[in-house]
Amino acid sequence: MSEKVVLHYIDGRGKMEPIRWLLAAAGVEFEEVFMTKREHYEKLVNEGSLMFQQVPLVEIDGMQLVQSRAILNYIAGKYNLYGKDLKERALIDMYVEGISDLMELIMMSPFIPPENKQKSLSNIEQKAKERFLPVFEKGLANSHFLVGNQLSRADVHLLEVSLMLEELFPTILSTFPKVQAFQGKMKALPRISKFLQPGSARKPPPDEAYVNVVKEVFSHVFKEK
Repeated sequence: MSEKVVLHYIDGRGKMEPIRWLLAAAGVEFEEVFMTKREHYEKLVNEGSLMFQQVPLVEIDGMQLVQSRAILNYIAGKYNLYGKDLKERALIDMYVEGISDLMELIMMSPFIPPENKQKSLSNIEQKAKERFLPVFEKGLANSHFLVGNQLSRADVHLLEVSLMLEELFPTILSTFPKVQAFQGKMKALPRISKFLQPGSARKPPPDEAYVNVVKEVFSHVFKEK
C-alpha cells in the first residue's frame, strides 16, 4: 500500500469532496484513482478493499478507510481539526451532522428527474434559509469559528456547503452577514485559497457527464431504487 494518501472515487464531488476539502485544509497532499467503469468498482470489491462494498475509499497510514464519517473523523483527529476536548468535539459533530444533511440534499439534486427539479431546488433553498443558515449565523455571532478559538472541520465543511449553495442560489447569503464574513475569511486562508485556485483537486459542480458515470459505476444502486 502506498505511503501517500490515495483517494478512490469518481472524478467528481459526491461524498469524496468533503474529504478532499479537509485534506486540503490540513495541508495534506493526495493522489486520486478515478473509477470510470463498473469494472473499476467491482475490482475494489473483489480485492476486499471495501468493507461494506461502498466508496469513498481512502488509503492512509497503512489503512484502507471506508465510510465517510469514519474517514473524516480520522483526518480531523490526526490533523488537529477536531477541537481541544470532548465537549468541543460534540459541538463540532452537531454542526457537521447538520451540514451533512444540507450537503446530501444538494448532492442528490443532479439526480432528480427534470420534472421535479424546480420543486427540489425550492425545497433546498427553503430549508437552507429557515433551518440551517440561521444556526450557522448564530454560531458565528461572537467568534471567527463555529466552535472554540481555532479552525475545525466544522468550519471547513461550512465553507464548502456555503459555496455549494451560492452555486445554486447566488444571493442566498445576502441576509446572513456573519456567514458571508466567515466565508471571506476562510477563503483567505493560504491552504484554502490554494484549493480554490484553478487546477486544484477541487471538483466542479456535477454535470450530465458526471451523473452518467455515477449511474454506470454504481448501477446496482440505481437498480435497487
